Amino acid sequence: MSVGKIFKFHNDLDTDQIIASQYLLLPTIDEMKVHTFESLDPEFPHKVKPGDYVVGGDNFGCGSSREQAPGVLKALGIQAVVARSFARIFYRNAINIGLPVIVCRELPDQVETGDEMELSMTEGTVRAGGKVYSCTKLPPYMQQILNQGGLIASLNEEEV
Repeated sequence: MSVGKIFKFHNDLDTDQIIASQYLLLPTIDEMKVHTFESLDPEFPHKVKPGDYVVGGDNFGCGSSREQAPGVLKALGIQAVVARSFARIFYRNAINIGLPVIVCRELPDQVETGDEMELSMTEGTVRAGGKVYSCTKLPPYMQQILNQGGLIASLNEEEV
């Protein structure tokens, strides 16, 4: 993975803060993505660039089971979400759609929005601020799912 800019968020960030429920009525993820993190940072969709990272604290993605929450992050080009811990359903939905979600316990307290970082999923490390942080190293089968664009894409690939 490449170097990207960090957008840092707080503990217990819920899916309604990622994409508010009123925008779920929009017909496509591309129409929804311009409202990502609207209640926290209305300019986020205009500031974020493909290859950037979202960093969170504990329980990232708690709340509802809406798949659109990781979907809008992926649609904006977020390279990965790195957090101290994830709500289980957000984690599963992210893997299902092909958005890398990485647990890194020390990183969130050491970085700020605007810092640059580089993630190596194969090594299970993050480099930021001149330091290297140990993260969860995804097992090969999960790496394969992400590399193929998510669970459905991976299953479709196996059928060929």
